[in-house]
Amino acid sequence: MPVYLDHAATTPMRPEAIAAYADAMGVVGNPSSIHSQGQQAKRMLEEARETVAATLGCDAIEVVFTSGGTESVNLAIKGLYWARNTGRSRPRILVPGGEHHATTEAVEWLERAEGATPSWLGLDDEGRILPGPIDDPDTTALLTFLAVNNEVGTVQPVAALAAAAREAGVPVHVDAVAAYGHLPIDFAGLGIDALSVSAHKIGGPGGIGALVLSRTSTVVPLIHGGGQQRQVRSGTQDVAAAVAFAVAARAVERERVAETARLAVLRDRLIAGVRAAVPEAVLSGPWPASGERVAGNAHFVFPGAQGDSLLFLLDMAGLSVSTGSACTAGIPEPSHVLLAMGRDERDARSALRFTLGRTSTDADVDALLAALPGAYAQAARAGHATRAPRLA
Repeated sequence: MPVYLDHAATTPMRPEAIAAYADAMGVVGNPSSIHSQGQQAKRMLEEARETVAATLGCDAIEVVFTSGGTESVNLAIKGLYWARNTGRSRPRILVPGGEHHATTEAVEWLERAEGATPSWLGLDDEGRILPGPIDDPDTTALLTFLAVNNEVGTVQPVAALAAAAREAGVPVHVDAVAAYGHLPIDFAGLGIDALSVSAHKIGGPGGIGALVLSRTSTVVPLIHGGGQQRQVRSGTQDVAAAVAFAVAARAVERERVAETARLAVLRDRLIAGVRAAVPEAVLSGPWPASGERVAGNAHFVFPGAQGDSLLFLLDMAGLSVSTGSACTAGIPEPSHVLLAMGRDERDARSALRFTLGRTSTDADVDALLAALPGAYAQAARAGHATRAPRLA
């Protein structure tokens, strides 16, 4: 059996969510229709919305179902930016380095297409956001940041960052995709404007996520049409996916405290084992004892070895892991997160991310620790590529 250690990319769908998905797909009816079958579909949809809302500390009406985390992030960032620039100029976007590509690409697109001015906040050497002064709130459209860094697992001071922006009158969007199911989320308590999550990270189906949008916040929609969700997102809603999302959300919240404790023990064993098996390996992000690292994440730099080479060697040994880096047009890229943390490019090309989830076991960790020394030795002998591969 292959060993799966890439739960941060996606985690196996829960059996109960699969069953609920299959049952709901047998229900006929558009939730926007007024006949009885349509209203039955609407009831299922709204009950799912209420369940998801309960796990996020918000009102059901604030949950806008989307196609996933990327759409949620784009809707929040672009929608808040456009709304804040209606009738006046607020070009600044406060955004840390090392954010998910959904954020960085959206911000850079706004810079090119709309004249936005990104103010890139720094990261320290463990991936914590270094807050910058909100010295000109009148020209600032929004602050956006990750609750948990998706590569190195650093838990950010969400409440403090949000409070500073709120005091300055600047809207806040939090990308909580990597935090959902691992940390408690209290949207109302944070007093923020928008928060993004995705179902497939918690054992729900791919292709559905949510943007939590405060009742008092305004965004300009990305998609125009029937205005089905508060005039914020148009399109016929996927009832079956929402139902399965809700089942996964209820289960992950019910199990969160116990599962976090279990995964933290397993993660600590993995970290200690990797350091013993490959003494050269360097942990990225905070030490687990700090409490500032999400439970399922262990991220290492393996000096002298290319991360992609290690990934393929481990894959051949039956282990699925991640480099955590982007791959554009077939060319492996260095981790932008490690670069933002001050690491050099060789380190940023030598990273592997191991992430644990509900199905992870001690046997999985044992398999990794058995295969890793040989894979590292082979990858280190090969060294780093000295040039980019020639594209066909």
